[in-house]
Order: sequence, then structure tokens, then C-alpha cells
Amino acid sequence: MELNEKDKLEIIFELQKKLDTDIQVRRGLDFPMERWIQKDVLAMISELAELLDEVNFKWWKNEKPIDEAALHGELVDILHFFISMCIRAGMDADSLFEGYIAKNRENFDRQYGRSQKKGYDVTEKDASAE
Repeated sequence: MELNEKDKLEIIFELQKKLDTDIQVRRGLDFPMERWIQKDVLAMISELAELLDEVNFKWWKNEKPIDEAALHGELVDILHFFISMCIRAGMDADSLFEGYIAKNRENFDRQYGRSQKKGYDVTEKDASAE
């Protein structure tokens, strides 16, 4: 794989697919798609909990300095499981990118009252406070 020929997201998808395939083959795992996604969601929740531990969410404990390397590591772990779910759901780098762009545009439209969905426009909030 020539890194210069592909974009970064495509490379991430390819590497994750190789890792997932290797784990499945070496461990003899064969689950239907929905079960894999369930497992990936649970793994992601576990990683999200580890991420919380890195950002002092426990108000009952003394704060510690943020370990940026550990924080970044947890974010990368979360990305691994997220990309696995995308692949298992039939998405590739292009469809994820296109879906993200469309949803990002929709989210901006909601914030500025240019959407059919109500309750997002900040000017509605300001008007209701009066």
C-alpha cells in the first residue's frame, strides 16, 4: 500500500479491515454483522469509560494532570471500533465522508433555523426567553 496514493481515511479503513480479518481468522470468530456491531459498541463503551478516566470526570477525586498521550491513545482505540462498525455496516471511507458532510451541513442548517426540525435554532431560544 503506497501511502501517497490514498487519503488518510482510506488508509485507516484498509488497516482496520486487515486487523479485523486477522483477528477473526486467528481466533476463529464468525458472528453475523449485527452481533459484531453489538460487540464493537460494547468495546467502544469500555474505551469511552477509559477516556473519561483520563479527563478527571470523578468529582469525588483529586484532579491529576491530563496525560495527553493516554488521552490520545484512548481516542485512537475508540476510532478503531468505530471504523470496524462502519466496515461491518457496509460503509467505506467515501460513504463515511459523504455521510459526514451531509450531516454536518444539516446540523449547521438546524442551528440557523434552515431545517424542518424545530428546537435547534438559537434565535428560537432567545425569543422564548423574552
